[in-house]
Amino acid sequence: MTNLQPVRGTHDLLPDDRRRHRHVESLAQKISGLYGFEEVATPIFEFTDVFVRTLGDTSDIVTKEMYTFETKGGESVTLRPEGTAGVARAFISNGLAQHVPVKVFYTGPMFRHERPQKGRQRQFHQIGVELIGVEGPQADIEVIALGHHILKELGILESTTLEINSLGDVESRTAFRAVLTEYFQSHESDLSEDSRNRLVKNPLRILDSKDEGDRKIVAGAPDFAVHLNDTSKAFIDTVLQGLTDLGIPFERNPKLVRGLDYYCHTAFEFTTTELGAQSAVLAGGRYDGLIEQMGGPSTPGVGWAAGIERLAMLAGESPARDRPISVIPVSADLVAQAQELAQSLRNEGFFAEFSFTGNMKRRLKRADKSNARAALILGEDELKDGKVMLRDLDSGEQEAIPLGSIVQTLHAKYN
Repeated sequence: MTNLQPVRGTHDLLPDDRRRHRHVESLAQKISGLYGFEEVATPIFEFTDVFVRTLGDTSDIVTKEMYTFETKGGESVTLRPEGTAGVARAFISNGLAQHVPVKVFYTGPMFRHERPQKGRQRQFHQIGVELIGVEGPQADIEVIALGHHILKELGILESTTLEINSLGDVESRTAFRAVLTEYFQSHESDLSEDSRNRLVKNPLRILDSKDEGDRKIVAGAPDFAVHLNDTSKAFIDTVLQGLTDLGIPFERNPKLVRGLDYYCHTAFEFTTTELGAQSAVLAGGRYDGLIEQMGGPSTPGVGWAAGIERLAMLAGESPARDRPISVIPVSADLVAQAQELAQSLRNEGFFAEFSFTGNMKRRLKRADKSNARAALILGEDELKDGKVMLRDLDSGEQEAIPLGSIVQTLHAKYN
C-alpha cells in the first residue's frame, strides 16, 4: 500500500503555517504597493528554454535542480525554479516594452531538486519584485529600499545585514574575467570537478561555489572592485550614497557575485546568521542583458526575491487568528435558527462560528478553544421574548439583547 506522506522536500501548510505565509505575502504586497509595484502571476511551468537561456547551462539549477518533463505533445517544460525568468518572458510576450517602467510584485511556489534542509524545500515559496525599464542607479536604490522596508515591517531587519557589491559593466566584467581565469587556472588541480568545468565556460560561477575546498581558493581571488572602470565606479557610488541618504546601512562584500553575463552593476543580499547554513534572506541585483538575451528588446532591469519560508521562520509566531463570535443553540430544535443567525452575522462582516454538535457545556468549551470573543446563546425562553443571550467569554458577563439589535450591539462592543 502506498505510504500516504508528502513527497520528500514538500510539506503541507496547515492553518498556522499558512497564516504565517499569508502574513508575509500580504504585508509585502501592501508595502510594494506603496512603491507603485503591482502584483502579477506567471505560470508555474514554462518551456524549458526560458530557464536554460536565463540561468545558463553551467548553473547548478539547470544542471542539477530543475524539474523538467516532456508533455504529451513532445514539448519540454520545466517547473519554475525562480521568478525573474517568467516575469521577463511575460514582459516580452505581452509587449510591455511600450509601458516602461514596469514595476511588478509576485508571490508563489518555486521548485528545485536539491537536498531539503532548514528553510529550503524542493517546493518552496517566494515573494519578489522586478523594476524593468530604468537604467539609472535610482532604480537599484528603490528596490533595495523596498526590501529593507518589508524586512523592517516584518520585525526581522535587526537580524539581517545588507551585503552589496558591484559587478560593473561589460567592459569591467571582461577585464575581471581575464584576471579571475588566470588566478583559478593556477589553482585548477585543487578545484572541485564542477568548478573546473566552470573555469572553461564561466569562471565567475566559481565564486558562487559551496564546496569547502573551492571556498578556500575563492578567499584569495582578485577583488572585482579593482577592475571597475569609471562608469561602473560612479554607478555603485551613487547607489551607496543613495542608501546612506535613506539611512539604510550596508556592508561591501567583494565576493558577492552573479555568474551570468546579463547581470551587471549592483548585486545585493540581506543575510542572517540565525538560519544556519541558509544565510540569504532576500537577494537580487541588476540584469540589464536578460531580456535581450531572451529575444526581447534591450531593456534594463533590477529586482530581488525572498524565500517566504525563511522570512516566516525569522518572523516567529504566526499572527493571531481572528476571534469569532460563537453561535450556540441550547437545543436541537433551535439548530436551524442558530445557523440562520450565524449566516446573517457573516453577511454583516462578522467572523461567526456555528457550533454543530454537543450539549451546552461542550459547545461553550469548543467556543473557548477557538478563542471566541463572545457567544450568542439561543434559548427557547429568550427567543419567545425576541431576544438572545450574549456572553462575553473573556469577562463571563452576559446580557439578553433584542434580535433586532444584535449587529449594532456587536459592533459597539467588539469593533
